[in-house]
Amino acid sequence: MLLEHYKGRRVFITGHTGFKGAWLSAILLEAGAELTGYALAPPTDPALFNIIGLEKRMPSFIGDIRDRDSVKKAFCVADPEIVIHMAAQPLVKKGYCNPADTYEINVMGTVNILECIRACDTVRSFLNVTTDKVYENLEWSWGYRETDRLNGLDPYSNSKSCSELATQSYRSSFFHNRALAISTARAGNVIGGGDFAAGRIIPDCIRAAERGEKIIVRNPHSTRPYQHVLEALFAYLLIADEQIRNDRIAGCYNIGPNDEDCVETQALVSLFCDQWQNGATWGSTPDSSFKEANFLKLDCSLIKSTLGWSPKWSIADAVNQTVEWTTGWMHGENPLTIMIRQIQKYKALI
Repeated sequence: MLLEHYKGRRVFITGHTGFKGAWLSAILLEAGAELTGYALAPPTDPALFNIIGLEKRMPSFIGDIRDRDSVKKAFCVADPEIVIHMAAQPLVKKGYCNPADTYEINVMGTVNILECIRACDTVRSFLNVTTDKVYENLEWSWGYRETDRLNGLDPYSNSKSCSELATQSYRSSFFHNRALAISTARAGNVIGGGDFAAGRIIPDCIRAAERGEKIIVRNPHSTRPYQHVLEALFAYLLIADEQIRNDRIAGCYNIGPNDEDCVETQALVSLFCDQWQNGATWGSTPDSSFKEANFLKLDCSLIKSTLGWSPKWSIADAVNQTVEWTTGWMHGENPLTIMIRQIQKYKALI
């Protein structure tokens, strides 16, 4: 029923040219939504957005989220009912290299979207997608809850904490008397077919395996809430849809795997090597050039109890689906066909 609720709905998403954005666009187009996207040009070459031909299937505005006038023009054309904001500078390491840009994109980009919503009375639902790294990381062994302190350590994580605070401020200051529900979603590390970003563990694994090289892991003992990209995206769609009918459920939601699937990076890479085969191996080379949290886990009991959401694929399933997409595409299978097959497979479980 979830995707049926999006048929004919006007949906505006930012960051549609990125990895998660391309997957979300494919889901919404399959559901029959009237979809409009705003983002920079695809950030990688190749890019999933181009590979599956999204520029021919939806209105696509190419621009910088920091350019408020440009965002407003696209927003006015879309005249949306639902807004999902994903445009971001998404990498911890890049945040250390370019902190000012990271804050401008992740904080002022969010403010620009909120300003567009403030000037538009058609929006009924807004979801700001942030990250599991918004919390002050105390390296404890239990999952962070939505009520825990926001204070990301590094520039990327901290900028996302600021994005959360800006969203809360606008909700209280400008939207409390409007028929508008606002939530933020704090998802864990996502993997899936079509991610070509540098500095992400699974894309790095794939590139090394393709070249027949040993996979190099900088922090094999770091624990992260890895999950397939469809887990997070279907949760986003669930929140954005449900809060229209019941604005009392609007708020902040963690989205992550079950505890048993919150694994060390070395376990993830070992799963990849087992499923990729062809002699794929890995080793570690520590990188002390920037500080990164060692342990991060989310408590997802709120979204489970409030919306009935729960993860459907284990970490092994997530790796399997990623390898299936990648090897299928490499052997000439239509990548959009693989995506639709995986979307249908996941949809059958919810």
